[in-house]
Amino acid sequence: MTPFSLNIRGRLVNYRQPVVMGILNVTSDSFFPGSRCGSCSEVAERVRKMVEQGADIIDVGACSTRPGSEPVSADVELRRLETAMTALRSVAPEIPVSVDTFRADVAREAVNNLSADIINDISGGSLDRDMFGTVADLKVPYILTHTRGTSANMGQLTDYGERGVTATVLDELGLKLNELALMGVNDIIIDPGFGFAKTVSQNYTLMRDLAVFKQLRMPLLAGISRKSMLTRPLGIEADDALEPTVALNAFALDRGADILRVHDVLPARQSCTIYNLIHNS
Repeated sequence: MTPFSLNIRGRLVNYRQPVVMGILNVTSDSFFPGSRCGSCSEVAERVRKMVEQGADIIDVGACSTRPGSEPVSADVELRRLETAMTALRSVAPEIPVSVDTFRADVAREAVNNLSADIINDISGGSLDRDMFGTVADLKVPYILTHTRGTSANMGQLTDYGERGVTATVLDELGLKLNELALMGVNDIIIDPGFGFAKTVSQNYTLMRDLAVFKQLRMPLLAGISRKSMLTRPLGIEADDALEPTVALNAFALDRGADILRVHDVLPARQSCTIYNLIHNS
């Protein structure tokens, strides 16, 4: 883990230990049913629990982007976000919050009027040409994720040519990173995009090579919680994927991940504690 800082609404937040980002889904079709919240009371209770268990950041998603899904409209996404953010801030007014959206207009509304602090764009700016400019205007941290295509067709876009998945993903992220830097976006988090336009085998190649992405000199996020790269090889469902998630998160930390994006905060926090004991002994 490499220490880093983020500018959160003019306040410099320093992170010197691995960061746990807790997932809050206010959707009806996210791939892990256990992460879904509908009512304000459900959101508030989940947020309260995540904070108690050691979440550093909460990531709110109101439009499912799982492979094969059909996105809801921007209006629906915003209505869900408004409900979620109101409940979230009622119990956790200070915790940094990222909003998981690929839409520039939703990102602007979330930051300007719904108290979001970070934009987490799984499309890496490819689904909305205005996203990079919007993030630059908003002056908020941006999570740059690698993917190809849309939720509907990304499964057919897994040919990474002779150079292979790691080198190609690194190059594609590097080009976008340079574009963002030229636009004045200073706080960028890199996400290689596990599960997005990658086969199971390619996901594990990326995990093996994760340290390569440290050369981009930005905080590195690993989001593998309960994903199909775990469930398919083991023949299990997402509900049964906590143990392999913990195992792979530990490996990701060892390979240089700075942020773990997870459904289950406490096990991730415990993994980070053990990692710190090893590296500080």
